[in-house]
Amino acid sequence: MVGRAVTSRDLVLGRLRAALATGGPAPAPVSRDYVQADTVDVDQLAQRLTDYRAHVHRATEAAVADTIADLLPAGATVVVPPGLPPAWLPSTVTALTDDGLDHGRIGAADAVVTAAAVAIAQTGTIVLDGSPDQGRRVLSLLPDRHVCVLRAEQVVATVPEALARLTPHRPLTWISGPSATSDIELIRVEGVHGPRHLHVVLLP
Repeated sequence: MVGRAVTSRDLVLGRLRAALATGGPAPAPVSRDYVQADTVDVDQLAQRLTDYRAHVHRATEAAVADTIADLLPAGATVVVPPGLPPAWLPSTVTALTDDGLDHGRIGAADAVVTAAAVAIAQTGTIVLDGSPDQGRRVLSLLPDRHVCVLRAEQVVATVPEALARLTPHRPLTWISGPSATSDIELIRVEGVHGPRHLHVVLLP
């Protein structure tokens, strides 16, 4: 009986097993002494988001509903996570609270409105972590328009500062502008992996 031919995978795994079997010195601890910014530039975040073709709207807490009303047509169907503040929603839209909505109903909605966990000024990135005011990851992926309400106090300067505020085991969604790709002939196409339109309502 002819044995199975040894593959490159077998060789690599064999060397790994041999190295692990012999032990050796413990790896040196990884330094976490990352550079921290002295200040946070919220305007930088707004500029980065605009560069990525997102739309940034400045508003006060009391004016969130009016701002969203200006962004969505009257009668629009809006999916919202269960913990979203009701005062953020205008009376001109029909809200669908996600209590286990199927993907078809979520995808057919005109927009989704969420809060955020943190935002990074230097990279123009907003992070959602699945908290009650942000909901399941699918909510921010299927509707064509995502309206995200963000407080200035949630903005940090760098990625390490953002990671320090996040819990690693939560379902993190990192958003830098509307979903887009340039894979085919370097032509930018938006809406491939998520919403074509991202609106960020930035609170002081």
